[in-house]
Amino acid sequence: MEITVNQQNHQLNEPCSVEQMLFMLEAPAKGIAVAVNHSIISKSDWPNHVLKHGDQIMLIKATQGG
Repeated sequence: MEITVNQQNHQLNEPCSVEQMLFMLEAPAKGIAVAVNHSIISKSDWPNHVLKHGDQIMLIKATQGG
């Protein structure tokens, strides 16, 4: 199964949740937002939102400033 994360292709052996994907990619779970196919996924839904072949995922890192 192929997904795209921040414009980079990744191969996964099987469908997984957003939470599992973050673990597999060693991405930090704190301070980020996740969008799948241009829709923000609430952090409480990460364990239940199953990714599908071809999904476009964007990881957005929170920053401070102003």
